[in-house]
Amino acid sequence: MTEQKLILAVETSCDETSVSVIENGTKLLSNSVLSQIDSHKRFGGVVPEVASRHHVENMTMMVENALETADKTMDDIDAVAVTQGPGLIGALLVGVNAAKALAFAHQKPLIPVHHIAGHVYANQLEQGLKFPLIALIVSGGHTELVYMKDHLNFEVIGETRDDAVGEAYDKVARTIGLSYPGGPIIDQLAAKGEDTYDFPRVWLEPNSYDFSFSGLKSAVINKLHNQKQKGETIIPENVATSFQNSVVEVLVGKAMRACEDYGVKQLIVAGGVASNRGLRQALQQETEKRNIELSIPEPKLCTDNAAMIGAAGYYIYEKGIRGDMSLNGKSSMDLEMYN
Repeated sequence: MTEQKLILAVETSCDETSVSVIENGTKLLSNSVLSQIDSHKRFGGVVPEVASRHHVENMTMMVENALETADKTMDDIDAVAVTQGPGLIGALLVGVNAAKALAFAHQKPLIPVHHIAGHVYANQLEQGLKFPLIALIVSGGHTELVYMKDHLNFEVIGETRDDAVGEAYDKVARTIGLSYPGGPIIDQLAAKGEDTYDFPRVWLEPNSYDFSFSGLKSAVINKLHNQKQKGETIIPENVATSFQNSVVEVLVGKAMRACEDYGVKQLIVAGGVASNRGLRQALQQETEKRNIELSIPEPKLCTDNAAMIGAAGYYIYEKGIRGDMSLNGKSSMDLEMYN
């Protein structure tokens, strides 16, 4: 029987303050998440200074809540994991310093976790990772295809050359006049509209696994600008459907080709945009055709949360990687750092 290891995890990379208790990297005992969306909505996006202040205000409460929900104390915890990066540096520093204080005060090992590794390991809390696999990472700051031969063995085979997919969603939503965050609203509208705009599909050079969304974003903005100048009626649902169809076709097409080229039997999807219903449906259809197992966490585990950091943190802990009191937040980090 595997010895029980409990990880207390802290996540503050952007605008969610989250603390979680995870057992052996697979069992979720608690996952306390406090979103700041209402605070940032009036600004049309995340304000880093505001995010950091909210993290400071709420951290103690969230740690207490996570421990109480899990029915554990710090004496039961084996290690403290924290998102080191990438993310907003001010926000990261709040989480890192809180985790260092907990680790120091209670004499627990400190585990630094890459935020995107966390998103990948959110899948470990549900279906589990089956190697070798391809991970499609889609979030506000990242769009990547990653090949994994084993735990913590990340090979980035494709990434965005400009905008991340979530960033493109938010900018297009703003152009249509939708409130922040725009991604979920576009997803809702896309289910009601028609693909009347025929926006471009950006495939880049043959055999490339990289992505580019700036051209698509510009095409949408220019088209709507021209329509406004001509006094034509803009139908938001049709814009949303046309834009989402373009995004989804490229994401799914490249993910399927990567699965076939690398001979994997599992595709996992990670990041906030993995909540997108249009993307989920298209991936489900295409993986079923190819007999590829699809793993996408439930929506609450797709957005930023500490449970995913605890899941990844367990495997980092088992690998013997430790942080010390000099640990600092990093706005950018290499996902292949654990190889």
